[in-house]
Amino acid sequence: MPVICNLESGQKGICGVRKNEDGRIVSENYGCVTALALDPIEKKPLNMFHPGSRILSVGSFGCNLKCPFCQNYQISMMRLEGDKDGLQPRTPDMMHISPQELARKALKYQKSGNIGVAFTYNEPLVGWEYVHDTAKLVKAYGMKNVLVTNGTASMEVLEEILPFIDAMNIDLKGFEEEYYHKLGGSLQAVKEFIIRAAAKCHVELTTLIVPGENDSDSEIRAEAEWIAREVGQHIPLHITRFFPRYHMQDKSATDVQLVYRLANLAGKYLDHVFVGNC
Repeated sequence: MPVICNLESGQKGICGVRKNEDGRIVSENYGCVTALALDPIEKKPLNMFHPGSRILSVGSFGCNLKCPFCQNYQISMMRLEGDKDGLQPRTPDMMHISPQELARKALKYQKSGNIGVAFTYNEPLVGWEYVHDTAKLVKAYGMKNVLVTNGTASMEVLEEILPFIDAMNIDLKGFEEEYYHKLGGSLQAVKEFIIRAAAKCHVELTTLIVPGENDSDSEIRAEAEWIAREVGQHIPLHITRFFPRYHMQDKSATDVQLVYRLANLAGKYLDHVFVGNC
């Protein structure tokens, strides 16, 4: 199961976002936007959901995992000013955008090829209330909602947002429980999240291949076999190349040939395997 924080009054969770205020758990990043861009849908990555379209992508700050290789650590690990564990304080260019404002922006950019809103860049579900409130409005405008997530969330949260989400890209970090424990998560919880999400919306999966961590043939084979058996061989899988980031800047980028070899291996079990960052 996902790690569930039992917070004392005034205490903040490891995500740096959720806090106990007078016995009530609140999200401190509600409406706080650190990144906003009109991206190609393939950048999420989603290769089989409205290909060729664009989507208004929004990010905040905070994450409930501690991946030492985080590719977006500048915002995912951001903390508000005054947080003792903060890696960096809130930047002056953080802006507040209400759900109503964001939904209207999405509608405005329809003429530029926009199909909706993608909640991405950091882990959106640490502030799931904002995702829920915005996605509901975007849906009312007849537009699409996309969630890019690590899948580390309770089933209760997933059920709250699923009625409004059209597609997800879910990070499947690896396929060993011990590896997930190192990152602060649970492989079993992510498996359950994937199965439930795929039953309700379009799902694509991404595995970042980190040298010496999750790059064995046996692990990719086990992952691909599980996806085909428990979720469906039609589920797209993105095998992507790691580049040195965050606390792994001393590690070399993943060998391109290795990425292609693992993708070919996964392709023996799945119909759609894509290579990224090569």
